[in-house]
Amino acid sequence: MLTGTLCCWWWLFGMTPLVRNNLNLIETRGFAGYELVDSGGGRKLERFGAITVDRPEPQALWQPRLPRSTWERADAVFSASGEDEEKGKWRLDRAVPDSWPVDVDGVRILCRLQGLWHLGLFPEQQPHWHWMLKQIEAVKAAGIERPRVLNLFGYTGAASLLAAAAGAEVVHVDASKKAIQWGRDNQAASKLDEAPIRWILDDARKFTAREVRRERDYHILLVDPPKFGRGPKNETWDLFTDLPELLSDCARLASAKSAAMVLTVYAIRASSVAFAELTSETFTKSGGVIDFGELAIRSKDGRAVVPTSLFVRWASHA
Repeated sequence: MLTGTLCCWWWLFGMTPLVRNNLNLIETRGFAGYELVDSGGGRKLERFGAITVDRPEPQALWQPRLPRSTWERADAVFSASGEDEEKGKWRLDRAVPDSWPVDVDGVRILCRLQGLWHLGLFPEQQPHWHWMLKQIEAVKAAGIERPRVLNLFGYTGAASLLAAAAGAEVVHVDASKKAIQWGRDNQAASKLDEAPIRWILDDARKFTAREVRRERDYHILLVDPPKFGRGPKNETWDLFTDLPELLSDCARLASAKSAAMVLTVYAIRASSVAFAELTSETFTKSGGVIDFGELAIRSKDGRAVVPTSLFVRWASHA
């Protein structure tokens, strides 16, 4: 569900995409398989399927609304080690299976407690998934029977599975062998074994550069890069250094008939305006529509909103 949205869409037929100062705030209140139960004091209490977890959230500067007794009923609590809040250990206060299912819009994602605070699912992305599905339908309406989707830094494949279930042909790229296998496990759990998904272990920059040389094109491009990372052959990735070249290749891969892109950035010390300007410059020759802003999750009681990431969305059509 989308709430609190400040709309700023622009029609730009045959013109350079324009970036305006208006920002979009796109919220989700969760879904059947997920809810933000409470937040505050630098933490957030969340339910993923049948399991409730307590993990860090540096931007939850306020105090929790619910009593301590509610937080103490969490099945698992994550403690960060050092300055990197994403790395640390999970303390299990109750029995938690190695994997457990969370249903998301008709597909099944297996959540797991690893050495990071991530569980294999980013629920704040649901509005982007819904937007992607609308773009797939728009491409189909334009006469393309099976739209082609490229999912870069695809992680455990929620977007890839949703796209494939909607009739798209998907290329899923990630530099982590563990993430690729996790995605395959999710495909099996979703009973989409025959769905047309290519799971590719590769460096995103190298892969897109090869696709450009092969003159491939895609109708939907999903780009969700980390701030820093390493490829399967120890390639290095730096968001601020490497993103411009990657987006340039994405622009070349965008189908001339009908195309759309979502860029999501989990970088706190950055601005969606900067990434919107970069996208506008990169897609100048393509025309189309750009909107940008932040993703956030609203708590179950509706009182608190936790910001999660920045985004830019581009489409060659409305």
